[in-house]
Amino acid sequence: MSEAPAGSVPLIYLDHNATTPTHPLVVEALLPFLGERFGNPSSIHWAGRAVKGAVEEAREAVAELAGCEPGEVVFTGSGSEADNMAVKGVASSLRKRGNHIIATRVEHPAVANSCRYLEHDGYEVTWLDVDRDGLLDPARVEEAITERTILVTAMYANNETGVLLPVAEIGEIARRHRIPFHCDAVQAAGKVPLEFRTTGASLMALSAHKVYGPKGVGALVIRRGTTCHPLVHGGSQERNRRAGTENVAGIVGFGHACRLARKSLADGTVRVRRLRDRLEEGILGRVPGARVNGHRQFRLPNTSNITFEGVAADTLLMALDLAGIAVSSGAACSSGTLRHSPVLAAMGLSPQEAGGAVRFSLGQGNTDQEIDRVLAVLPEIVERVKRGGDGREA
Repeated sequence: MSEAPAGSVPLIYLDHNATTPTHPLVVEALLPFLGERFGNPSSIHWAGRAVKGAVEEAREAVAELAGCEPGEVVFTGSGSEADNMAVKGVASSLRKRGNHIIATRVEHPAVANSCRYLEHDGYEVTWLDVDRDGLLDPARVEEAITERTILVTAMYANNETGVLLPVAEIGEIARRHRIPFHCDAVQAAGKVPLEFRTTGASLMALSAHKVYGPKGVGALVIRRGTTCHPLVHGGSQERNRRAGTENVAGIVGFGHACRLARKSLADGTVRVRRLRDRLEEGILGRVPGARVNGHRQFRLPNTSNITFEGVAADTLLMALDLAGIAVSSGAACSSGTLRHSPVLAAMGLSPQEAGGAVRFSLGQGNTDQEIDRVLAVLPEIVERVKRGGDGREA
């Protein structure tokens, strides 16, 4: 539990799906590359050689977490860039073969908006529905395939609900039809075991700041033999797949975060799931009308998306923030207009249900004491918001 300035409330962070705090050991590992180890890894002299090896060691660490070969890892500036590179790069490289893409309606905006961009450029996208629990029937993928299909894209785990999609089954379908399959694994990495090979994926996106690494660095795993045009043109970095001088400090931090994630995955998953379940059960038992969105079993161990009946999520978020509790909403406020989550809408939730949805996403630093505090203050805050207040104590 972080401590707020004197006279204010203790701070509790339950928004780890948005970003994770950079692990102190990661910061320690990357700092030298912001100072004395400043070289450009493309340089052949001593300054470049001093950092080139560190970049390759980080590549090996990312590959170990992802379950792929180091040579298949391409470093990017973010998970969003990795998703863009996968979708647009494959579409561009296979344009002569076809123009049809299959995607789910619950994809992250990095994938969904890349697909929409391509729709304006003459590509056709089939958007697959999910059920009320957020699950996708793999048979829908097979049914949607045509002779013009050049890409299937489906996320490993949904960022809002934590629901796990059947990526291995989807990958097998795509493999049988010899169609590239892109899997956005940004939210899954470090929370559930990844095995690039067994998913059948051709491409897989990752992000450092979701695994207690620094912001501003991600990776796209590209299976050997997969054709994917570069998104960024320039020099010959990353084996001509992503131009631009590498973010060495970020990459080193990413690699160290992946090593730590592998070590803590088993024990950390059990602990975080226990805290998540305690929080969820406590809320459902204390707050009338509260209900969980998404499948209760097939989901990430840290994520709980809950609709609070009769409550506007943005107002509840502000009230929780005043109590020192950081969470996210199932809806976003843009220019004063409430825009409901397309993920929850795809699951069949009404605008009212989606508008009252809050995402709790736990992490390594959360404690039982923090869960106790949330459960102690949340029911009263919800009641005050229901009565039309802003959640402040009278």
